[in-house]
Amino acid sequence: MFYGEYEHSLDRKCRVVIPAKFRESFKDNYVEKFFVTRGLDGCLFLFTEDEWKKQEQKFKSLSFTKREARKFNRLFFSGASEILCDNQGRILIPQYLKDYAQIDKDVVIIGVSNRIEVWSKEKWKEFYETTRDTFEDTAEKLMDLE
Repeated sequence: MFYGEYEHSLDRKCRVVIPAKFRESFKDNYVEKFFVTRGLDGCLFLFTEDEWKKQEQKFKSLSFTKREARKFNRLFFSGASEILCDNQGRILIPQYLKDYAQIDKDVVIIGVSNRIEVWSKEKWKEFYETTRDTFEDTAEKLMDLE
């Protein structure tokens, strides 16, 4: 559903434009509401409302008696914020999430199938540079490519 990599900058009101390709998908699928929360590896996760409900069901099924499940759920859900795109396709990311992702001005927005990730440009560059050389090794470990 979401694919690609796009560079943007926050505007003077600290809003970021969602890429046009993603907005087309929103329109085609009648998406109006989103949820943004702390992601992994220092980015933010942005989910459509339907995808958020799917993820919520998965995480709600984790046993609250397990310490790691409690920690994960606390950080994931306490960081969540419901957001809407304005008429120009911009979203306002809460300050505490920008702080978490170390977003100052420049961002990279990537599509990762069922979610969108928002990265500070510097953090994305660092992640990409340190992982691109292991892409094939990772693929081999995770799946049977024929």
